[in-house]
Amino acid sequence: MKLRKGIAVTTTEYGGVLLDEKDGSYWQLNDTSAIVVEALAEGHPPETAVERILAAFDVERAEAESDVAELTRQLVEAKILRP
Repeated sequence: MKLRKGIAVTTTEYGGVLLDEKDGSYWQLNDTSAIVVEALAEGHPPETAVERILAAFDVERAEAESDVAELTRQLVEAKILRP
């Protein structure tokens, strides 16, 4: 998966921000979402995002996998990510 062309990602102390450079719309990301987007933007599979979440937070694997899958689905649906 890759971010659609024209989407910029910036990390902040509170998570991150996605900016659509075409129309100026943006999405604020919490810490977990920022980890997922960063991993996917680097070209890694969703499993890498799951591993990074497990390393950063006290969460069960099933919950991390579910959250990553749901966010990935939402990003594809919003045409931010290309499958």
